[in-house]
Amino acid sequence: MRNILLIEDDIQLQELIQDYLHSYNFICNSFSHPREALKEFAENFKDYSLVILDLNLPEMDGFDLFKKLKEIYEIPIIISTARGDIGNKIFGFELGADDYLAKPYDPRELVLRIDSILKKNTSLQTYTVSDFTICEQSHSVYLNNKLIEFTKVEYEIFLFFIKNRKNNISRESLIDNSTLNHNVKDRVVDTHIKNIRIKIDDDAKKPKYIKSVWGIGYSFVG
Repeated sequence: MRNILLIEDDIQLQELIQDYLHSYNFICNSFSHPREALKEFAENFKDYSLVILDLNLPEMDGFDLFKKLKEIYEIPIIISTARGDIGNKIFGFELGADDYLAKPYDPRELVLRIDSILKKNTSLQTYTVSDFTICEQSHSVYLNNKLIEFTKVEYEIFLFFIKNRKNNISRESLIDNSTLNHNVKDRVVDTHIKNIRIKIDDDAKKPKYIKSVWGIGYSFVG
């Protein structure tokens, strides 16, 4: 996938970058207003492979927008900005920017950096089960486009559910297939399940995803 989300309020530069990317067979969707870009990304983040983000935007600073984009989905972001000082660069990389280009720059350099980042991320494949999108390489799970903040053990248990959906799963199996200590008691497993249910908005009395199975353990029915 070579779809790029460009957020740049300089219309002349926006058109220049968009045309240049098109010439290298990228599909580029451009926005000048951060809230419009955020709405588009929240609804269609799966369609994009990378974001090019200006920092000097109307109504919202680019760093704030950066954080909001990352909350929705862990996507590569190149910061493209006139703020070329070392302080902004350091802050951008500390936030998790994949690259930082200080304007002005040659559009060809932008293409080369995009290609480099996308080559590194080709192994990050996602798949969808029920209402969830899972990326095993980054240990990320999304529910209806929102990242779920699982702990390590919660993620391991949830992934085991996903890979064994519709099957009855014992607490012993959950322990064996996670980093839980083998000496833990059943109630420890139950506590992790309770926390998972809270995070995926699942009601134990009327379960949509995780069903309790009397005398056995659980089953993922979503």
